[in-house]
Amino acid sequence: MKTNSPILILLETSAECCSAAISRGEEILASRKSETSRQHASMLAPFVRDTLADCGLSVRDCDAVAVSGGPGSYTGLRVGVSTAKGLCFGAGIPLISVDTLEILAWQGYGRAERIVPMLDARRMEVYCAVFDSQCHKLSPTEARILDENSFCDLLAEGTVLFIGDGAEKFSKVCSSPGATFDYSGPVATAMARAATKAWQEKRFEDIAYFEPFYLKEFVAGKSKKSLL
Repeated sequence: MKTNSPILILLETSAECCSAAISRGEEILASRKSETSRQHASMLAPFVRDTLADCGLSVRDCDAVAVSGGPGSYTGLRVGVSTAKGLCFGAGIPLISVDTLEILAWQGYGRAERIVPMLDARRMEVYCAVFDSQCHKLSPTEARILDENSFCDLLAEGTVLFIGDGAEKFSKVCSSPGATFDYSGPVATAMARAATKAWQEKRFEDIAYFEPFYLKEFVAGKSKKSLL
């Protein structure tokens, strides 16, 4: 660990599209983002290779790997965490986890008095939390079923940005003039501040035992094909 501006590999795989980036402190040096959904397993490793090549770096030149730690897609999180662990094991560098909702909050930094990142769950349910305009988390992460009265107390206090793929659901039932919506998914380039702070504070994960925060247990769907 060399300076207060670490070189970090950033991996975001919690949503439909995956992305990777290299940062020095809060500065993004290189990045890649998939244009097609659910291609994490095939695209993430090449993204890491290409972003490192753009910077003339190897994994061993980096100070840590930061990965989106959930909540989010079960399969996507597994791909991201397993890739991050492999890089850390191979290069002997630390692992950092960044809350997926905090990643989205940084994408909305300063755009409203409150920021509510929303990840699509099922039907009218989202995974969400409340952040202030400076991306300090004000409430725990929860699974919440949306209706026209959701967040009415928060909206009565001031402007609120709802951001993430789950925000589209809420936009269809929310009529408050204080609400704005951004349907963007989380991206690796928005991880730099949180990951750098974690590195400076030495908030590292146990590489062997770290698991993503799924919020809900994974339930596999039943196949419609007969096995007989």
